[in-house]
Amino acid sequence: MSEFVTIFTGSSDVEARVVRGLLEAHGIVSFVSSEARGVWPVSVGKFAEVRISVHAEEADEARRIIESHRRAEAPNGEVVRLRDEFEPLQRAIGYRFRDRGLLEHAMTHTSRANEDVSGGVRDNESMEFLGDALLGFVIADALFREYPESTEGEKSKTKAALVSTAALARQAERLGLGDHLLLGRGEEKTGGRRKQALLADGYEALLAAIYLDGGIEPARAFILREFAPLIADVHARAAGQDYKSALQELLQSRDLGLPDYRLVSTVGPDHNKQFHVAVAVRGEAVAEAMGSSKKEAEQEAAKAALEKLRPEN
Repeated sequence: MSEFVTIFTGSSDVEARVVRGLLEAHGIVSFVSSEARGVWPVSVGKFAEVRISVHAEEADEARRIIESHRRAEAPNGEVVRLRDEFEPLQRAIGYRFRDRGLLEHAMTHTSRANEDVSGGVRDNESMEFLGDALLGFVIADALFREYPESTEGEKSKTKAALVSTAALARQAERLGLGDHLLLGRGEEKTGGRRKQALLADGYEALLAAIYLDGGIEPARAFILREFAPLIADVHARAAGQDYKSALQELLQSRDLGLPDYRLVSTVGPDHNKQFHVAVAVRGEAVAEAMGSSKKEAEQEAAKAALEKLRPEN
């Protein structure tokens, strides 16, 4: 049976949490106890002593990790606490947590929680659920306000593109979030910090943590700051690629039936042919356009038709 060795002693539960998070980030399971309160979780009093222990075979590595993260000794001789391992992430997101425990919780993957025999570590799955709902609401609200004349279909497609796993993983990578995930050993060894699903889940949990710590406004501000450029870009591309669907939805909402696209003519040599397409509604031509392919010409014709048929035009 493996023995446990105390590798850290202090009087601050805050510092103990930082040390424990640091060890966990390196795949070392630790146990925290207090002479006053027993096994972690504890709230250490001013004069109580908190101890962190690890398996004996990992003691040397744990000490090395802790020492490598200590700051230089303060001029007045006071003991300087370990630096917060989540400080770079807080700087990256532009938000400072009042309750750092929420951020730690958001970064804790289920693989890490499953390895904690004390039962004191919770994974971030519930926070992912909350963050997903929060993100969907804020994005939907932004699309509703910014693009009031877009169809429901256009808004839905834009939202789906913005909150996809791939899109959220890219946002997480930009923040360096993978470096701060607390993973189990197996997930660590299989490259969990680079897996899109884990990054996307961690990003959603991060949003929930901001909301729980500061309320809806800081969370909304962060999401809009992160997504505003993407919203404009994705919306423009989605609209540009789906004018035909938008026209069909508009006509059906007015009981006008389906649009009819007709190839009027083709001009130019085979290597640079242009297609002339007209679109009709109930047999009456509404708009026409040119394109380098029949598909492109139909989209342009649909766009022109939308511009004529929508009330604002």
